[in-house]
Amino acid sequence: MSKAFKFGQAVRELRIHLCQSSPTSAGVRKFIEQSYVGLKQANPNVPILVREASNVQPKIWARYEFGKEAHLPLANMTETQVKAALEKLAKPAGFWCRGYSTGIFSLDSSVGLNDEQKEIHSMATKFAREQMKPYMAEWDKNEHFPVDVLRQAAELGFGAIYCSPDFGGTGLTRLDASVIFEALSEGCVSTSAYISIHNMCAWMIDEFGNEQQKKYWLPKLSTMETFASYCLTEPANGSDASSLKTSARRQGDYYILNGTKSFISGGGHSGLYLVMCRTGDVDSGAKGISCIMVEKGTPGLHFGKKESKVGWNSQPTCQVIFDECKVPVSNLIGNEGQGFSIAMKGLNGGRVNIASCSLGAAQGSINTCIDYMHTRKQFGNSLAQFQHLQFKLADMATDLMASRLMVRNAAISLENKHTDLVTLCSMAKVFATEKCFNICNEALQIHGGYGYLKDYPVQQYLRDSRVHMILEGTNEIMRLIVSRHLLFSA
Repeated sequence: MSKAFKFGQAVRELRIHLCQSSPTSAGVRKFIEQSYVGLKQANPNVPILVREASNVQPKIWARYEFGKEAHLPLANMTETQVKAALEKLAKPAGFWCRGYSTGIFSLDSSVGLNDEQKEIHSMATKFAREQMKPYMAEWDKNEHFPVDVLRQAAELGFGAIYCSPDFGGTGLTRLDASVIFEALSEGCVSTSAYISIHNMCAWMIDEFGNEQQKKYWLPKLSTMETFASYCLTEPANGSDASSLKTSARRQGDYYILNGTKSFISGGGHSGLYLVMCRTGDVDSGAKGISCIMVEKGTPGLHFGKKESKVGWNSQPTCQVIFDECKVPVSNLIGNEGQGFSIAMKGLNGGRVNIASCSLGAAQGSINTCIDYMHTRKQFGNSLAQFQHLQFKLADMATDLMASRLMVRNAAISLENKHTDLVTLCSMAKVFATEKCFNICNEALQIHGGYGYLKDYPVQQYLRDSRVHMILEGTNEIMRLIVSRHLLFSA
């Protein structure tokens, strides 16, 4: 039997037509005898049908996504020629192949960046297209945490992007990080978002940890030898974070932790957990909260079941449970009572990062739409010829550009420690996550029924970006921050 091959991702069905009375089908019959079983095994999700009838011309007929069809005649072909014809149809070149945009979005996302930042953007984009985008649907379907790919990203310097080079960090700016997270998210939003959370944790240690903590943990985090998780939210305390209940009572040279954290990205897989817990009295509010590092394997540290989620499936999420969990006092980051401040400062950057991930989802959705609108035909014309859809695409691109400018402005304010950075980061998070989600939603609508199928990337961009309006502070809380600053700041 000749070696079977995998069909291109755009192929939805293949039919081989034989003529019962024609000797010209002999080569086709021989090919089927030699290769049919192998092709079925190599392509279990693609129907491969063989049909015989009288008075028909032997041919191979293929149906692709978006309703495209093609066929090739097989008359007087040898077995080798039949195989070549099949490969031509089953491995089609062209821009309709699912999940791989070959159109070029005319609004360059590197506009306004300096030469070094453009190189960083190019490197991150290349990595996303080669190492992430081809696998994002598979990771989503199988809920696979791509450890090897994450560590490849770390080799490029993406494990501790804005941490000090003295301890293994890359030493880049917040704007550089935003550019990276946007580019990576076009390849896989969920995976890029986890990288952003890991980076937030690394920065908290770099910014507030002591020399010993930095020296021990940052090299491990920068290479992603160890993954990190941020533990703030609790079952009964989401937006009301200052009322958290997880406690840490002092017992000699140890803290004894008790409580539960919810919705923890990387839970069970991460090797380090940055835990916001109460070292003060029950009613001590934000001033009684401290930040303590808990290493995986510590007695009393347990994990809940893996959560089943709408999106973000390439990163595990679960409860992190502390039951008389004994942690050395040396694991305290900063001082007792400083934890809430540390957590909020971490979230300022987290909001810019997650908004950047939304930009990548929107960019990927628009690129996919451009290809689809040129390919899909209705009423005798491509969708690109319909003015209503042209206007819709123009609005999507305009909203993306406005979102990008707001996010990058917030990143610069964060880097420069601008007095209004909290407000600017909150504004950018609200605006970008909502506008970009709407872009993904419009992209799905333009795709029609195809957009609703999990075979196509727009639905995954939509699902993965929906949670961005909830985490790192809900958009309702962001609006509260902005309005309070406008109304009550001195």
